[in-house]
Amino acid sequence: MIDFIMTNLPIIVCFVLGIGLLIMEALMPGFGIAGFSGIALEVVALVLTWQQHGTMATLGMLLIVLSVLAIAISTSLHSLTKGKLSKSSIVNSHTESTDAGYRSAENMQVFLGREGTATTALRPTGLGEFDGVRLNVVSEGDFIENGTKIRVTQIEGSRIVVKKV
Repeated sequence: MIDFIMTNLPIIVCFVLGIGLLIMEALMPGFGIAGFSGIALEVVALVLTWQQHGTMATLGMLLIVLSVLAIAISTSLHSLTKGKLSKSSIVNSHTESTDAGYRSAENMQVFLGREGTATTALRPTGLGEFDGVRLNVVSEGDFIENGTKIRVTQIEGSRIVVKKV
């Protein structure tokens, strides 16, 4: 038994590490280094098996490797379509529109023309408070000191432009 393990140790190590890397790539889709390394180790294990044990042992091992690859690919595809990746802003940027009720920022148009107070110095960005609501604001280029009265003059998406009153 010890002779068998020692003779086949490189095959066993390559096979187990390759399967582990493929499973890791399936569960944590990322850059692909783990997946490519796993495939390379499996190829090495198959070649070593073929050299030492012949075609039938290699075909049996190939069947196991292909089964693991099929499971890894199906898990990755499932993660892309129904997992956390399917809900990312990159994936949804073209599919979710404001008409369907999706929005990236609240509608800030209600603050247009309102007066408030700069709660931090605006150089040109900082915080302003309008009717008890603190917002990130941008001055029209001027330095505005903390505590100065400000008015919202323009809103572009989530960018709120203010000027000194």
